[in-house]
Amino acid sequence: MSGHSKWATTKHKKAVIDAKRGKLFAKMIKNIEVAARTGGADVSGNPTLFDAIQKAKKSSVPNKNIDSAVKRGAGLEAGGADYETIMYEGYGPNGVAVLIECLTDNRNRAASDVRVAMTRNGGSMADPGSVSYLFNRKGVVIVPKGELTEDDVLGAVLDAGAEEVNDLGDTFEVLSEATDMVAVRTALQEAGIDYDSAEANFVPTMQVELDEEGARKIFKLIDVLEDSDDVQNVFANFDVSDEVMEKVDA
Repeated sequence: MSGHSKWATTKHKKAVIDAKRGKLFAKMIKNIEVAARTGGADVSGNPTLFDAIQKAKKSSVPNKNIDSAVKRGAGLEAGGADYETIMYEGYGPNGVAVLIECLTDNRNRAASDVRVAMTRNGGSMADPGSVSYLFNRKGVVIVPKGELTEDDVLGAVLDAGAEEVNDLGDTFEVLSEATDMVAVRTALQEAGIDYDSAEANFVPTMQVELDEEGARKIFKLIDVLEDSDDVQNVFANFDVSDEVMEKVDA
């Protein structure tokens, strides 16, 4: 997992820079709006909303934007859009399986954006179900390392249903069943351990090892997909060694 995880961490750092350009802010605001619409504005009874707000705050989204999104979603303020979640499946360069999660108020625009991004960057669309079986839905909690050891984190989350803790360099990644994620996040809070984000993601069950050229191609494809306002998340089953990652970063 090392290269893929290191890439994810690098991507997170880049995302913080991108956030200043507003694209990431807009996606986080959309997540908050949808969570509030689905489960109401009370964070104590809506863990999805709690986690969406936590992630936005960690990425420095202004509080007034967060509050407005909650109100719009819950119908307390005008202007909320009717977003729907759509999953697209496809293959990237080198046969990498790609799952594209969209949150959109315009299904046709989303489909067009995804198709154009895929076909122009060495990818192809696939039928529903032909790629998704290569992924499992998992709870993923990211914990900033600070002074913590892997054992500190493991000790806090083991009884709450955590399956594994991965060292990503600056952070730890705690994986669990998606249904156990709130329990895992709560266990961290009770142990006084800070966390950056907690969300249900699609984690690949097998991975395609990529060389430098393959890595550059898949990173380019994911960047272009994520540039679409309708694309919320992109999941792919590639692995990149640390050596290849260093070359790409250089």
